[in-house]
Amino acid sequence: MTARRSFRTIGILLLLWNLIGVAAFIMQYSADLNQLAKTDPYTARIFATMPGWVWATYAVAVGAGTLGAILLLLRKAAAAPLFLLSIVAVIIQFGYSFLRTDLLAVKGAAAAIFPAVILFIALFQWRYARRLIAKGVLR
Repeated sequence: MTARRSFRTIGILLLLWNLIGVAAFIMQYSADLNQLAKTDPYTARIFATMPGWVWATYAVAVGAGTLGAILLLLRKAAAAPLFLLSIVAVIIQFGYSFLRTDLLAVKGAAAAIFPAVILFIALFQWRYARRLIAKGVLR
């Protein structure tokens, strides 16, 4: 695969990943908590009691990541600081989830797997953008 083709493929995959994050945020934020409580009362309670600043941090995480992916595809160096902002927001959001709730006690250590994947991809995005800046691909 050529460098140009791999850049485009990675950029599109990162954009799709981040758009999935936006969709997840919208679905979770607008969830019918009464309906959710019938199948997953714990998650309904967590969503109902989540402070506004945590929801805002979640929105920043997915919004900055999505905008970063768009700018990456447009070959703009501004993608890197947006990816860094996304990382910070992800850490704050999941920090709340793991340190200020009983999530791990209720759901077990497996509850940390997907957040770890999210953080790993967020770190990859930022490092990838920084490498592209160093190579002069992003300006």
